[in-house]
Amino acid sequence: MLGVLILGTVSLFSCSKMDDMNMSDPKLNINYPAAYVVNGQDGTISVIKLETNEVTETLSLMGSGNDMIMWPHHISLHSNHLAIGVPGMDFSAGHTAGMGGMTGKLLVIDPASGATVKNISLPMMNHNTIYSPNGSEIWVPQMDINGKVLVYDALTYALKSTIAVGMMPAELTFSSDGTKAYIANGDDNTVSVINTATKQVTATVAVGKNPVGAWTGTDARMYVDNEDGQSISVINVATDAVGQTIDLGFMPGIASHNGNKKELWVSDPVNAKVHYWTWDQTKMMWVHGGVFTTGAGAHAITFTADGNTAYVTNQTANTVSVVNVSNHTVSKTINVGRKPNGLVLKI
Repeated sequence: MLGVLILGTVSLFSCSKMDDMNMSDPKLNINYPAAYVVNGQDGTISVIKLETNEVTETLSLMGSGNDMIMWPHHISLHSNHLAIGVPGMDFSAGHTAGMGGMTGKLLVIDPASGATVKNISLPMMNHNTIYSPNGSEIWVPQMDINGKVLVYDALTYALKSTIAVGMMPAELTFSSDGTKAYIANGDDNTVSVINTATKQVTATVAVGKNPVGAWTGTDARMYVDNEDGQSISVINVATDAVGQTIDLGFMPGIASHNGNKKELWVSDPVNAKVHYWTWDQTKMMWVHGGVFTTGAGAHAITFTADGNTAYVTNQTANTVSVVNVSNHTVSKTINVGRKPNGLVLKI
């Protein structure tokens, strides 16, 4: 049975076994620059046309039985495919509720048509799935006491490597030069550093309490959001040492580096705000620059390529804020699905 278009929402699933299929339906053609917003509670993706900042499509991820997609979380893009991590539970109030032993999914879809390409059941819960910098692999953390990272071939979806890391690993990211992967181990209060070529752990970096992700900077740094520690650990990629710890005074949602504007933004979900820091060249450190309001449950932050515009998902408000970076003001608020979380731009 082919996917069908119903009231503007595309069904991405059929009654066939998803692990063995490669759909070319439904009949969509999203051929314009767009933001893809994962709505966790709805199990949908809102497609926002960047030219107008309007929602043009809503892609349904919900299936049934073994194909059921519950609480999709973060999303990554490479070329003509989107990879979505599906932990199966709500992380909108923070990531400390994650439990070992729960299973997850790796979902791959075609961003132009909305068609499902692959749906892989995983042994353990995963916060995200992410394409390697060259797009040849998909890396998936496995949230368990004996933490692991699974590396899949992006063409055949065969499992290539299993890498042991720390306890209860959450998000996995890559350095901007693609040579290293960073995985935040929530129960260890560490970050494991993996050589992407050899698939070997080369360093273990002590950070703050309950790290969730080491977010990539274009300045050869990684920015670790420590939820319970209420801080950001700044890791130098060359040395894998913490060069600065930024005390926040609030639980961070995500840290996002804007290299073009030399700013570091951190979402503040409890207070519906985003804080930003500027780089002080004299002190060689980040200093607090200001704060502005977006929406309740402010979470993911993504910048356009020129750094002039930012998109922020607001999980409790069920909105996305469009922010003018130059004056740190919200220029538009877009209604999306319930509990919007991950966000990626396709240009």
